[in-house]
Amino acid sequence: MSEPRASLTVSLGQFNVHPGEPEDNLRVVREWVAEAARRGSDLVVFPELWDTGYALSRAQELGTPVSTGRFAQVAQLAVQHQIHIVGSMLELGTRTGAEGLAYNTAVWYAPDGAVSGSYRKIHLFRYSPLEEDRYLTPGGIPQCVTLPWGIAGMAICYDLRFPELFRHYAVAGAVMTVIPAQWPHARIDHWRTLLRARAIENQMIVIGCNRVGTSEGQAYGGSSAIYDARGNLLVEGNDQESLLTTQVDIGEALLLRREFPTLSDRRPELYDLFGKRDGHCK
Repeated sequence: MSEPRASLTVSLGQFNVHPGEPEDNLRVVREWVAEAARRGSDLVVFPELWDTGYALSRAQELGTPVSTGRFAQVAQLAVQHQIHIVGSMLELGTRTGAEGLAYNTAVWYAPDGAVSGSYRKIHLFRYSPLEEDRYLTPGGIPQCVTLPWGIAGMAICYDLRFPELFRHYAVAGAVMTVIPAQWPHARIDHWRTLLRARAIENQMIVIGCNRVGTSEGQAYGGSSAIYDARGNLLVEGNDQESLLTTQVDIGEALLLRREFPTLSDRRPELYDLFGKRDGHCK
């Protein structure tokens, strides 16, 4: 692999997702991809399930396979504007044994329209009112993507509460992780805290794009943000629609890992023993 590029420019498109109205949502994405490209962004990120929202009871009607429908339209946008695009959408399975299954899937599209990585949300949010587990199938494979800036991990919303996934990415060499989300306003302080914690503990750039607005009585908090590998806030939105843009220094993250190599001080051979010895947690 060639030497990673030193920096990239990222745009975060936090908007009011309209459940069950994919054409309305796609219209916003089209406009903001064009604007992100005009600003010189290398990457633009959109919220979780930005195409359909949580109209999951209509998953069989609204979802599409990764190779067709809105997925294919986003791939065309990436080519048209020569930009990387990430954001989760509602996928219908097509492989043998998967027909009819629906997934919350984030696809990383490269400027040539190719799929650099596809990630199905591993940790489904089982709680009311979303109840993802009633309508969706969980993914089973973490996803690392090799990019001109190094390796990136992929996660979606509730995954943020599971540090093991982010540590897996860090140990695999990921220098950043991208997280589309629909995080409620009521727990927006958790969003901020967890984004920063994942950045600090993994010496990793963390890029989170959250939706805004209200759906079915649930208010969403926005506060899309990027934290650098030291946990410093680079950019943060409020609770209104906005396209945020900033530059991210990949070289600084790599330098930090060399100067303060906490990942190499891990003792993974011991962790599975915790709870199996007298005097330890059981």
